[in-house]
Amino acid sequence: MTRVVPIDPQHPDLGRIREVAEVLRDGGLVAFPTETVYGLGAHALNPTAVARIFQAKGRPSTDPMIVHLASVDQLDVVAQVVPTAARELAAAFWPGALTLILEKRSIVPDAVTAGLQTVGVRVPSHPIAHALLAAADVPVAAPSANRFSHPSPTCAEHVLADLDGAVDVVIDGGATPIGVESTILDLTVTPPLVRRPGGVSLEHIRHVVPGARSVSETVGRARAQPAPGQLLRHYAPRATLTLYVGDVRQVVERMGSDIRTAAASGLRAGVLAPEEDLLALAPRLAALGASGRVITVRCGSRRDREETARDLFRALRALDAEAVDAIFASAPEGEGINAAILDRLTRAAEGRVVRT
Repeated sequence: MTRVVPIDPQHPDLGRIREVAEVLRDGGLVAFPTETVYGLGAHALNPTAVARIFQAKGRPSTDPMIVHLASVDQLDVVAQVVPTAARELAAAFWPGALTLILEKRSIVPDAVTAGLQTVGVRVPSHPIAHALLAAADVPVAAPSANRFSHPSPTCAEHVLADLDGAVDVVIDGGATPIGVESTILDLTVTPPLVRRPGGVSLEHIRHVVPGARSVSETVGRARAQPAPGQLLRHYAPRATLTLYVGDVRQVVERMGSDIRTAAASGLRAGVLAPEEDLLALAPRLAALGASGRVITVRCGSRRDREETARDLFRALRALDAEAVDAIFASAPEGEGINAAILDRLTRAAEGRVVRT
């Protein structure tokens, strides 16, 4: 049975935190909130505990995991080489939503790094995550606390929907404040490379490392990936998803037409879009919505990118719960958190992107 331990993120109960930390030290699996999404944690230096993560998630061995630390002082425990840029980035963004890829020490099991000689590390800022890591006093490997390739969990209910009975403890600390995963910056290549956009923008990273660049890269399962979240199909709902980007008026026109076609063919359509797009679509879909052929879910607004990020995985899971046959989604393009949102939706769509 999975035990649920509610903890107030504003005032973490250190007694409860210590009890859960003991589970981690003893080789158990603990799901806990970070500022990005909920993580599924295990003692990173215990190969048996790490193996339980792969079993619980159904995660392929080619997908490396991020090691979470209580403070930058633990960096030398897992990293063989810590360049000056890593120290500077840590000073600027840790604790926070930035993962750094560094050369690993041999003490880190190969299962954590997909057999690669690099390891992703970060120090989370969430009060519960920080307190748990400090109490455990061990590096903690923690991918997202969901079944592999499903939408990431941003609350304890999402974790239980995927992993109830497969993990020992879930800390219920409420909804996560950012809602998309950390940015992953590879410092083992020159110039440094953002392998996954996330909670820290490339623009902010460039204030510290001016030469940093980004890449959109997808790989198959056959070989180890340099960072998690790189597969073409990831963060995906059960229904087929198509993403629409470009000029807002043209996006709304094309989405409306495709949704009506899908509904006419007998499909139950789900719509995931910012508030402004849903308002523009409403006249086109009024009759279909009344008949139950179209289900709409608001995903933030184009005026508030952070709200869209917080809403994203909740909205995908809400449409899964409605058992729709196809999902039609729109999202703004751009830098910063918009790049992270677009990355997640592109992978949720398995590359099915309509550009107007």
